Amino acid sequence: MKRFFAVVVICALTLGVECTNVLSYDLPSLNLGFTSFIDGTPPAGPGHYFTQWVQYYNSKRLTDEDGDPILPGFADEELNAWISLTQYIYQSNQELLFGGKWGIDVIIPAVSLDLEYGVPNNFNFPEDNNGGIGDLLIGPLLQWDITMGEKGPIFVQRIEFQLIFPTGKYDDNRALNPGSNFFSFNPYWAGTLFLGPKWEVSTRIHYLWNDENDDPNNGALHDSQAGQAIHANFAFSYDLLPKRMRIGLNGYYLKQITDTKFDGHDVSGRREQRLAIGPGILYSFSGDNHLFLNTFFETASENISEGKRISLRWVLHF
Repeated sequence: MKRFFAVVVICALTLGVECTNVLSYDLPSLNLGFTSFIDGTPPAGPGHYFTQWVQYYNSKRLTDEDGDPILPGFADEELNAWISLTQYIYQSNQELLFGGKWGIDVIIPAVSLDLEYGVPNNFNFPEDNNGGIGDLLIGPLLQWDITMGEKGPIFVQRIEFQLIFPTGKYDDNRALNPGSNFFSFNPYWAGTLFLGPKWEVSTRIHYLWNDENDDPNNGALHDSQAGQAIHANFAFSYDLLPKRMRIGLNGYYLKQITDTKFDGHDVSGRREQRLAIGPGILYSFSGDNHLFLNTFFETASENISEGKRISLRWVLHF
């Protein structure tokens, strides 16, 4: 997910003048880069799945609406985050609607945050809330069977109605939190197109709607509501060792499409954007045991941190 922390930052300041919390990064933690190859289907059909992610994120640049640094150069900020996601999926073999087979997805995140500066923080720069449990994700889903052709699989898809509940650790006096303190609805469609026996292209496209935060970081506000957004993961891969190893490229894109609201009023200049791409590899120990390693390098960021991330994902079917 974009990050399992909500960055609420700031500012307009000049050298030697204290910075106040008048701006912020608003969107909740999202799935940006956590999924990649063969995303339109679980790797082994119906049954129970356990998935464990470990992701490292590093950023030395917090950006404003123009993509420029939001903090002065002397701040020398660096954000490090370790993110753990523990997921359980049950995929049934029972058709429910339009041929789709029902399932359920549950994800529990945990986060370690560390935001440091090259100077003493005498300017009211944003601070982290250390680490803790993030917001719980639950999603009922519909999975369709693979469409087969004369030479093998052609296409497969899934939809999920993902709900993000504000169960994570949150402190309105801290800018970086494991939890967002508001409910979000984040449904998606995922599909994989097989381009012959070796190549595949996958994508997962989300829409995001956010409820109000009744305890925002800015103490002058009664409530805030993050804007709506569209975000997507995309990947293509080549079957280097049949049924054993895939290599390819993977990426993600985020675009906030409506303004954030403060006390019910739109606030311009806060829409978030982020793009990343990098290499990845999938190694299958067996048909039920898979390991993904994906890297991402961010660019074109606006109103958000910009950096790099490494994601390790283990999937077990039982």
